[in-house]
Amino acid sequence: MEIWINPQCSKCASALSILDAEQAQYTVRHYLEDPPTAAELTAVLARLELEPWHITRLGEPAAAELGLADWPRDDESRQRWIEALAGHPALIQRPIITADDGTATVARSPEAVHATLDLRKDRA
Repeated sequence: MEIWINPQCSKCASALSILDAEQAQYTVRHYLEDPPTAAELTAVLARLELEPWHITRLGEPAAAELGLADWPRDDESRQRWIEALAGHPALIQRPIITADDGTATVARSPEAVHATLDLRKDRA
């Protein structure tokens, strides 16, 4: 399991605390320092069953600079969104957990982290 975090984020710290308390095996990816590629984002979005605009932090300065609020949210614009996320990783919602079983979740709440761990237990 891998968790994409920003070390300055309280929701990321909370998710790590839960993973540690549950003795989960995971690796940490500091996605601002080691940004995901467009291909990695495409794969994670498929696992999340979400579109790129669903995991975009529109309140970030880069979102305003790019004018993301006005970008179309359709199939034709999907790759443009993914490229924006790859080029500006601060725009990516966090934390994101990608599990070895192919599942993924945006783990912004303790419930989401626990649900990810429960799914792993059910599939083991």
